[in-house]
Amino acid sequence: MGNFNWLEEVEKRKDSLIKDTQEFLQINSVLNEEEASTKAPFGKGIEEALQYLLHKGEADGFATKNVDHYAGHIEHGQGEELVGILCHVDVVPEGDGWTDEPFSASIRDGKIFARGAMDDKGPTMAAYYALKIVKELDLPLSKRVRIIIGTDEESSWQCVDHYFKHEEMPTMGFAPDADFPIIYAEKGIGDIQLRLDFNGETATGQNSLLTFDSGRRLNMVPDHAKASLEVTEDMDAITHAFNEYISEKGIEGGYTKEGNALFLNIKGVSAHAMEPDNGTNAGYHLANFLHSVELDARGASYVSFISEKLAFDSRGKKLNINFHDEITDDLTINTGVFRYDRETAVGALGVNIRFPVTCDTKEVEVQLRKEAEAYGFDVNKFNVSPAHHVPQDHELIQTLQKVYKEQTGEKAELLSIGGGTYARSLEAGVAFGPLFPGREDVAHQKDEHIFIEDLIKATAIYAQAIYELAK
Repeated sequence: MGNFNWLEEVEKRKDSLIKDTQEFLQINSVLNEEEASTKAPFGKGIEEALQYLLHKGEADGFATKNVDHYAGHIEHGQGEELVGILCHVDVVPEGDGWTDEPFSASIRDGKIFARGAMDDKGPTMAAYYALKIVKELDLPLSKRVRIIIGTDEESSWQCVDHYFKHEEMPTMGFAPDADFPIIYAEKGIGDIQLRLDFNGETATGQNSLLTFDSGRRLNMVPDHAKASLEVTEDMDAITHAFNEYISEKGIEGGYTKEGNALFLNIKGVSAHAMEPDNGTNAGYHLANFLHSVELDARGASYVSFISEKLAFDSRGKKLNINFHDEITDDLTINTGVFRYDRETAVGALGVNIRFPVTCDTKEVEVQLRKEAEAYGFDVNKFNVSPAHHVPQDHELIQTLQKVYKEQTGEKAELLSIGGGTYARSLEAGVAFGPLFPGREDVAHQKDEHIFIEDLIKATAIYAQAIYELAK
């Protein structure tokens, strides 16, 4: 069976693979907490996407299970051991600037364009078709293979937490949710909330920071920031300095005035938090500018901590938490959410830190607390998903390396990433595709797409991988 032509089997099913991928992508499966119910804990769109896959699995004769609408699975084969393929149907918000509708799944230049095409609905359909091919060819397996379908990967992972409370843990497996060849190590991910203490402030005659607002998610670089001030001193001097700042930095921004109120806004460039330097953090720029304005004590503490300790320092040098190891490279830090409201006494920051595999996260927490306290901030939440690493000589890695080499003719290098994939929820799991070397990573960006030839190639790789791991 070694020289079995997997690509040919995928080609035979090419039209239905494309059609099903488009249908699946046309479901808007962004988290919607306002619609949440027991039958749809993350909103109707995500539930619809989960049901779409489960119904398809049922119709194709697989064993399927819906685990309280938090997750589900599609299973084939028999045996004691279980091979897991971890996928997710939720997608990040679509954002602006698309050429076509983000959920149109339109095809242009040999690519399917849609939010989720790459992360992670395109690859999920590839994995589904891979399992379907193994089943239709009636190949003998000694293990069960289970596609586990998550629904909350882009937010808080409640889906897999819930799933593994009720269902068995696979012996090993992969998540088709990152890059080829093989990602064998993932950084730890910390979601951290800082709060500014508003007690005991006396009113002053200076300009007051009224509000500051930037960013929606800890794992994204904010592409927009706005603030409002009550100006008691020279308004024109501030607006003049603001214009100078944005032109000097080469960024977009603007202001409006209403009486003695001044409203400022800045545009940045969003990017994934695993490499903040790929984006332009609008919140950092706005705080940096405001740091040069005479402000009330609280407002000054808020912007000076950002400007002096966080801004434009993706490696945490200013906080003295810059850490590096050979397996996973540098620690990275991204401030993804900024909220300040003088009236309700809220001064909050949401920070995302990616820790190298060997980094002591406790040490980082102690150091961060120390630095934050000097500015009147308290660390009121420090949640860490531990780093994940599968040894190079593990059977899972050896098998996938062999499959990748046979399918592509290229050596399967082992990679490490700052992102977190579902692979880390498996005891022995790696991320495996779908992004081929040399392709641009468009996940979380406008005009997200997958090349149809890559979808087909990935399906063939997944089919052989499933067979080799479970035969």
